[in-house]
Amino acid sequence: MKNSAAPAADRDLASLAKGGRTNVLGFVLRLLARIPFLFIAGRLYGPEALGRFAYAILVIEFAAQLATLGLKRGLAQQLAATDRPHAHVVWDGMLVAGCASALAAGALIAFPELMFPNSRLNGLDGLLPLTIFALAWSDVALAACAYQLNVAATVRARAIVEPWTISIAAFALHFYSTRDGLIIAYVLSLLAALLASLWPMLKSYGQPRGWSPRPAELFRLARRNAPLAAADAIEWATRNVDRAILGLFFAPGVVGIYWVAQQIVTLPQKLKTSFDPILGPVITQNLQKGDRAAVAQQVRQVGFWIIAAQAGIALALTIPGEAVMGLAGPQFVAGTGALVFLMIAEVVAATGVVAESALVYVARHRNMLISVATIAVQLGLSFAFILGARAAGLPAPLQALGPALALPLALGLGAVLKARLLARLLAAPVSPWRWALVWAVAAAAVIGFVATQVPEWLELAVGVPAILVSYGWLIWRKGFTEADRLLFARRLPKG
Repeated sequence: MKNSAAPAADRDLASLAKGGRTNVLGFVLRLLARIPFLFIAGRLYGPEALGRFAYAILVIEFAAQLATLGLKRGLAQQLAATDRPHAHVVWDGMLVAGCASALAAGALIAFPELMFPNSRLNGLDGLLPLTIFALAWSDVALAACAYQLNVAATVRARAIVEPWTISIAAFALHFYSTRDGLIIAYVLSLLAALLASLWPMLKSYGQPRGWSPRPAELFRLARRNAPLAAADAIEWATRNVDRAILGLFFAPGVVGIYWVAQQIVTLPQKLKTSFDPILGPVITQNLQKGDRAAVAQQVRQVGFWIIAAQAGIALALTIPGEAVMGLAGPQFVAGTGALVFLMIAEVVAATGVVAESALVYVARHRNMLISVATIAVQLGLSFAFILGARAAGLPAPLQALGPALALPLALGLGAVLKARLLARLLAAPVSPWRWALVWAVAAAAVIGFVATQVPEWLELAVGVPAILVSYGWLIWRKGFTEADRLLFARRLPKG
């Protein structure tokens, strides 16, 4: 039994490593695409237009999260447990997401002030909710590809097609309208990403020959996925509700500056969330076999990879934070403090998010309750910090730091609770923590401090790579085991 289990574990680790390498490539591609977009959006459109745009897509993307009905992670479980043709299951999911998208889009078309609470409706703004279909269908299509371990489809759609389309379109449409250019560019990027998602799905599953919708089964699928949908929506909301809170207290310009900081933070965030498609199928298959020890090992392994990568990226982007934020324009430097706290939040949250990848299958209701408690703490602290700073007479930029400060505190609490719950259910440790992280962070911080003493262009061109190299060298030498180094192996072990 032991001998037969070892090759299976090696195959799982090889699959995770392959997905991890693809995600690292995706991160580099996102970085290359995100920088020109932030430069274009900040310098050509300005904080006010960015703030209006950021609030509108906040509402759209939240509605799309609900419309996927948890299928981003639930689809893997459906496919692993069914005897029906997989193409039929995938198209069931597409139909369910389409129906939910129609309801969400209809509500926002009827009440467009939910998207634009502080500004008038312009041009085609009222049709913006139709993009919910593109977001939801793209997520389901990529989840279907990921079940077959095709992470490259997600990288192409999310790291190449979508960001480069919005960057190029935002630049071109600036000459057409600084009022509507960003929103039109956003729509074009989502349509392009949808096409890039559907193509690999159709190649993998083909046309659903002999498929016919099953209303009763579709309803049960939606109801069964309700806890997953809630967990996904809450996870998304914890990263975005701070923007909504800022929109209630501050002018659109403040929201625009904060949004630029959030966009920079999405780079390391994607390292974490993009592991879900590859981790989900591996976890579900091991749970089907009853191998909970393997699930715990995979959570520890992927958790360490994510934390190690995120910590290095966070240091490289926050130590020269003023120079990084200044790429979007001098007025955006005021968001450097928010950038620092948001980066800390991503590192703190990594353990909880990876633990959740297993909890949604073994304790979905308890996981949802912890998520609800986490966002409740975040909301309470955000309002308390803003109102407290306002009562103390602090300037507006310091008041606006309240939600950014609340986020790491709330996510840290949620991460501890989820990791402890999963460890108890699996009867095995799941913590990815290793002391080598401390030494690597300390060395990179010293290099970073030296980098901040030189001109900004040199700080970015030389300082950022120096921080990453010093951090990466120490993590490789002191923190990585042979299993970790598989992440960078060109030839994977054969099962």
